[in-house]
Amino acid sequence: MENAGGEQVHLVARGRGGGPVALLTAGLGGAWFDWDPAVDLLADRRRTIAFDRPGLGLSPAGHAPPSLRRDVRVLADLAAAAGAPVVPVAHSMAAFPAEALARLHPELVAGLVLVDPSAERAPRVRLRTAAALTPLARAFGALLDLTRLARIVGPAGRRLVVRRTSRGGDVVPPALIRRVYGRGTVIATVLAENAAYREMAADLHRLRRRRPFPPVPLVVLTALGDVRSRHRAERWTRAHEELAAMSPNGRQVVLPDARHMVMIDRPDAVADAVDAVAKAARPDGDAACDG
Repeated sequence: MENAGGEQVHLVARGRGGGPVALLTAGLGGAWFDWDPAVDLLADRRRTIAFDRPGLGLSPAGHAPPSLRRDVRVLADLAAAAGAPVVPVAHSMAAFPAEALARLHPELVAGLVLVDPSAERAPRVRLRTAAALTPLARAFGALLDLTRLARIVGPAGRRLVVRRTSRGGDVVPPALIRRVYGRGTVIATVLAENAAYREMAADLHRLRRRRPFPPVPLVVLTALGDVRSRHRAERWTRAHEELAAMSPNGRQVVLPDARHMVMIDRPDAVADAVDAVAKAARPDGDAACDG
């Protein structure tokens, strides 16, 4: 466990080699082991740190409710402890705090890899409810633990989600799935993070108007394998094009056959993106990303 941003987080460090450390953070409900296929490809040449956000994986429940500010604090402390600047590698909604970190603390970021990131053009929140809903979600999780329903509901939910978002299926033994997703804390955190999603997106949208994105190498991986219509595929691709364009050293990689869990379906694409960003990052803070 590591103390970061006032929270206790579980992390797994692997690999060796020079260059910036890759700091990996999974999307909604994800865990450190989602990155294992990509980490296996990187381990002989690069140090990686995969961590669980508060309440997810094997991390204990968060002290603070999920928010952009909290998750940026966690990332910032982990980056500093790992030997900044680092390369954050963020999947899905974890892209929100990863981008915010680059804007707020560019000195901590050598480059960025966004893996099928969540993208909201102009999110609006009329009423902020996430902080109020978090205690209710935690009470629900405690009830699931008390009745032992968490041991059934959590693993079943994980299997359903992975089946819909990956072609390859789960990458870890069933016993480990039960150990992680059989925790009421994890189920409660998924509910709380889902409630905070729009608020985090809106906070990032406001931050974009105040803080520029640094000119660091940036790779955005776009998965289209589970996008059902041509219109939605075009819209998703354009949204990711806009994210890649945040940096003059940014580029997009489209993966037509990969589903949302890109790190399972195409771990080679994730590893290649990390290598490209790390290679392009320069110690003096300037960077160039090969097209």
